[in-house]
Amino acid sequence: MTLIIYLIVAALLVLLALSMIRVLREYERGVVFTLGRFTGVKGPGLIVLIPVVQQMVRVDLRTVVMDIPTQDIISRDNVSVKVNAVLYFRVMDADRAVIQVERYMDATSQLAQTTLRSVLGKHDLDEMLSERDKLNADLQEILDRQTEDWGIKVATVEIKHVDIDESMVRAIARQAEAERNRRARIINAEGEQQAAEKLVEAAHTLASTPEAMQLRYLSTLYDIAGDKSSTIVFPVPIDVLRRVFERQPG
Repeated sequence: MTLIIYLIVAALLVLLALSMIRVLREYERGVVFTLGRFTGVKGPGLIVLIPVVQQMVRVDLRTVVMDIPTQDIISRDNVSVKVNAVLYFRVMDADRAVIQVERYMDATSQLAQTTLRSVLGKHDLDEMLSERDKLNADLQEILDRQTEDWGIKVATVEIKHVDIDESMVRAIARQAEAERNRRARIINAEGEQQAAEKLVEAAHTLASTPEAMQLRYLSTLYDIAGDKSSTIVFPVPIDVLRRVFERQPG
């Protein structure tokens, strides 16, 4: 009977010793409370706690990758889109993450969802599609500022998908085609304008220099002679014709 009592006492002592010992990994910290009052952050390594008197909450300090669920957003130009994103953050102060907020993971997720809707709702659809880097930076800055009191550091926010209704996709395609046609017409008009300006310059040059006109005349004759034609052209200098016309009585 005495042996059984000794065995029971020994087993209780072993259980008591096991309940006093905690082992924290390198990336873990333990927030310790003594009789409900915060008394410090311990770890990593071997931690000894007083049973019943002390309790410990484990906190993981590694970077957390959190998916932000798809959110229905109305853009500033009244386009309905579905947007999801990914959030990277880590706990910097284990005590504040436990004391200042209840379930910091859930709190960060809910805050990220509301911030995503709020920020993107202030932008047009074109900005959502073309300025993702700027929007990511704005989201990261806002979330980091709001979670600072929780001891959390938001490293990166990345918008993954911006899904648009099929009818809106067709409308955007028509708009893009119209924009391409507009640019093509502008380029053609600019080309015709430049060509006209060059022709005007050439005309002024030829009018002010008779020799240039004769050279142009001979060049045209050369082009005509290159074709298979039975027509015979005899070039007459322009200055000769001018003198003939000047001698004619008015």
